[in-house]
Amino acid sequence: TCSVQSTLLTGMLPSDHGIVGNGWYFRDLAEVWLWRQSNHLVQGPMVWDLAKARDPAFTCAQLFWWYNMYSTADLSVTPRPQYPADGRKLPDVYASPAGLRDELTQKLGVFPLFKFWGPMADITCSQWIAQAASHVLQTKSPTLTLVYLPHLDYDLQRLGPGSSKIPAAVAQVDALAGELIEQAEKLGFSVVVLSEYGVTEVSGAVMINQALRRAGLLAVRQEQMGEQLDAGASEAFAVVDHQVAHVYVRRPERVAEVAALLRGLDGVESVWTGDEKRAHGLGHERAGEIVVMSRADRWFQYYYWIDDDKAPDYARTVDIHRKPGYDPVELFLDPALSAPKLKVGLKLLQRKLGFRTLLNVIPLDSSLVKGSHGRVTDDPAEGPLFLTNRPETLPAGTQLQATDVRDVLLAHVFA
Repeated sequence: TCSVQSTLLTGMLPSDHGIVGNGWYFRDLAEVWLWRQSNHLVQGPMVWDLAKARDPAFTCAQLFWWYNMYSTADLSVTPRPQYPADGRKLPDVYASPAGLRDELTQKLGVFPLFKFWGPMADITCSQWIAQAASHVLQTKSPTLTLVYLPHLDYDLQRLGPGSSKIPAAVAQVDALAGELIEQAEKLGFSVVVLSEYGVTEVSGAVMINQALRRAGLLAVRQEQMGEQLDAGASEAFAVVDHQVAHVYVRRPERVAEVAALLRGLDGVESVWTGDEKRAHGLGHERAGEIVVMSRADRWFQYYYWIDDDKAPDYARTVDIHRKPGYDPVELFLDPALSAPKLKVGLKLLQRKLGFRTLLNVIPLDSSLVKGSHGRVTDDPAEGPLFLTNRPETLPAGTQLQATDVRDVLLAHVFA
């Protein structure tokens, strides 16, 4: 998500804009951080910077695309929970200018954060975002409005694109997008509909960190909260991101050894180092020494423990900032729980009453995940799409590269 959105808005590959994934290993801190929000992490001018240089009257609203805090866009709204000291997580958004947050909350209610990600994720948050976009179009009339509707990610990863339930999910977001498109066209806007990737069927996960641990390369700390990844003490470990994994190797002389180990793992398709990595647009200092791509029918899970009884306390929770890798299993409630929604409700009530309690309702069963992305699809028809009501702005040919999108958007504004 973060890599492609940054490419769409800068016209650059990760080698240049620096967003090598949804997160990476910050070597100077010896910590893995995912889902940061500062736009300062993107190394390159954004589409709105180039547009403003051409026309100082140009304005841009950036609604829920990632890296949306402290940017040079004129208007921005992005999820930003409040974290009280008692351990709770309260739904909220960050907006700029600050008054826009209060304006939207008063009009639409509090942003439904727990419907944005996690086992309860559904169309509700996309509805809130679409209504916020509608309000911004009517009241602010930006020159360019960027809107991210995340709805299709959920069931495509839960069920896989071949599920009989997917057409209903598509119909939901189609109706929502249709209303927004109709409003925009009535207001005289050009309209682009695009996606960052295509989701494909998967049949299992590659446990890359467990393999590195069994080889004596990944280190853990034994703590009261379970085994914790000790990234700074590890010879090698992977920051996984759907079908891509960045493997960080502490000593350069061990890169070839680790790469050979990874090539032998079932489900691994490609292992890139050095020039290969640069050729695929990942020649940036934030990238791992090794980049690994899974087969089309597999994906990478972050689990580094061997015994589930020693899993860290966050493993069975929705915790996108603490986990050292992306975890789509957060989209599921543990099927082993009896009355799981009741359990969630009771734990949330305990938190409201001031009790500290772990919301440990997520399973540790990677086989539940049926769809993933990150690898370029074998069939272009299964990949991302770009639709426009201004086809004359498109370059010649039938294929549009992600790096072309920035200039095509500018052509919509200035052609």
